[in-house]
Amino acid sequence: MPRPTLYVAITNHGFGHATRAASIAATVKAMQPEVDVVLATTAPRWLLDEYLPGDYEYRPVAFDIGVIQPDSLAMDLPATLAQLQAIQAHRQETVAAEAAYLRQRGVNLVLADIPPLATAIAHAANLPCWMVSNFGWDFIYRAFGPEFADVADWIADCFGQCDRLFRLPFHEPMTAFPVVEAAGLTGGTPRYAPDDLRQQFSLHAPQAQTVLLTFGGLGLRLIPYDGLARFPDWQFLTFDQNAPDLPNLFKLPRQGFRPVDVMPLCSRLVSKPGFSTFSEACRLDLPVITIPRSDFAEGPILVNGLQDHSWHRVLTPEEFFQGKWDFLHQPLQPPRTTKAIAKDGNHHIAKAIVDYLSAPI
Repeated sequence: MPRPTLYVAITNHGFGHATRAASIAATVKAMQPEVDVVLATTAPRWLLDEYLPGDYEYRPVAFDIGVIQPDSLAMDLPATLAQLQAIQAHRQETVAAEAAYLRQRGVNLVLADIPPLATAIAHAANLPCWMVSNFGWDFIYRAFGPEFADVADWIADCFGQCDRLFRLPFHEPMTAFPVVEAAGLTGGTPRYAPDDLRQQFSLHAPQAQTVLLTFGGLGLRLIPYDGLARFPDWQFLTFDQNAPDLPNLFKLPRQGFRPVDVMPLCSRLVSKPGFSTFSEACRLDLPVITIPRSDFAEGPILVNGLQDHSWHRVLTPEEFFQGKWDFLHQPLQPPRTTKAIAKDGNHHIAKAIVDYLSAPI
């Protein structure tokens, strides 16, 4: 009897979609080891390996582009629109080719986070398409102006064919989806004991004065690192290998460790808005200091959700980029609501997948 096969299509935009989708796939494998997993993405394999240990098939294909960005905040909208129009123009060839692969591979279920074409690909192979996200790309693109309207309408039509959406916290309404199911926060779980990491990295500052600086997989230009010299008794951690060599700034190894692995060492996180970063921090009750991002429609929604459910501080861009880091001495704000946020997204979604794949035909 053939092994059940889960095909996971991941949007090609930064690292966050890849890490949360791989976290769900890892939970599926933990629940049901005989499930074969195919990850369809151009995200780097080393990143996927950090979140999905063990065997899986890596299929380096791309069905969308997200937003073309030189770093984690800057966007190239004309190039983005041109690429989207090219994807739309060639959609029939893309769908036919990948649907043929799904049939040949014996795939049983498609899970997408959240390439719009995944619905057409799955249905062309007579398979259901489930999706997981806190936003749809139609919502993002509409905010870029009327020139994106036609593409956004087409993407909304794609999402309208989704068989089941697991809507994550910090979400927009996602009205294009016909079947919506609420799910909790997703993400990785720390793999190391904090004391072991402190010893391994020779960190001497107490947790209260240890801060993780992370700005997503694309990084961020012009981080005002020089201001860290004003905090000689503090310890700052970064995955930015291009950061300057400072006595209180430790460059974490890019491979072998993830932001979530070092979060337990810290008293706070400094980050741009990003679902996966916020989600992993909230799952660990780690306070977040962030800068707003009003030019990307997801940004205000993420910050609003953070303010509701986490200790936080929201900076103006000037407060961050002027480089004095005075906000580290300022008090954090408490969450605006006492309503608990569900943190079981990995398990919830994985259980639904395993139940479906285990059901008698």
